[in-house]
Amino acid sequence: MNKQQEKVLIATLCGLVIAAASAFAVQPAMAEGYGVDQLARVSGVAHWDQLNVRKWPAAHSQKTGALAPGVAVWVERCITFETGSDWCLVDRNYTQGWVNARFLTPVYDADI
Repeated sequence: MNKQQEKVLIATLCGLVIAAASAFAVQPAMAEGYGVDQLARVSGVAHWDQLNVRKWPAAHSQKTGALAPGVAVWVERCITFETGSDWCLVDRNYTQGWVNARFLTPVYDADI
């Protein structure tokens, strides 16, 4: 095997490792979850800050939007994790994605 073939082999192996790692990064979406289908308010966020909405249920996931404190959102479902916080799939107007469940407070008696 010459140097060029070694470089191609190493590049291919690196690509496989990266592909495998990205599969594990998406894995939390397959975690155990539960349906919610309920209104909630963004809470626990400073009045000058916003709650980040993520593409996937993970803090390192791509940010797709932000929600102001006190805003009402529709919670479709949530995912349970053995370590760390639960994540919930929320929807508000044109903003949809995952937020950390600790920043949501259920609204039980709202007029919809």
